[in-house]
Order: sequence, then structure tokens, then C-alpha cells
Amino acid sequence: MKKLMTLAVLFMAASLMAQDRNSKGSLEVDGVCGMCKARIEKAAIKITGVKSVKWSIETHELNVIYDARKTSLDTVAKYVANAGHDTKKFTAPDAAYNSVNPCCKYRDEEVIKAHQ
Repeated sequence: MKKLMTLAVLFMAASLMAQDRNSKGSLEVDGVCGMCKARIEKAAIKITGVKSVKWSIETHELNVIYDARKTSLDTVAKYVANAGHDTKKFTAPDAAYNSVNPCCKYRDEEVIKAHQ
């Protein structure tokens, strides 16, 4: 009986740990075009623990599957901001924003209108 209880506890602990391996989350990330999409996804996927990313041009939503034991959504947001794209929590540094292609200047009203 004692062995059965031990096995049950181990199984439950293993189940709980497995849940952290495939956490899902999303972030709102500013951008306007396919080049933005490529830059955002490239910045996010290179983070250790990130398994899958997909950014939508229409909704500005970045969907992420990641290992919560190795990274967090805040880390993803920081990397994306450092690549030149604002998130709700982090604003891209001026140097990073200024380095994006002129077509990707999502803070410029004329660029936004041109992509609609």
C-alpha cells in the first residue's frame, strides 16, 4: 500500500511539472507589416524555452508557447521591445525603433494609414 501511495504522489508531481513545459500566452505587439512580423517572431523564437510563436498583422497579437521553467512572457516582451516593437509593458528603445525599416514605423500615423 505504501508503494502505491508513493507512486501516486510521484505521478501527480510529474503531471504538475509537465504543465509548465508547454505554457501558452499572448502579448499585444505593435507593428504594421510582414517585415514587422518576421522581426517580432525572430526576436521571440530565439529565447531559450520558447517553442512556438505567431504574430498576427491584423490583431497585433503574439501567441507564444513556452517552457515556463526557462522563460516568461515578460522576457519575451523585453526581447521584442529590444528588437524595435512596443508591447504593453515595454517600449522599444529609441535606437531599436529607429533601426527598423521606414515602412515599419508603426508610431507614424502616415505609415499606419498606408498599411490599412
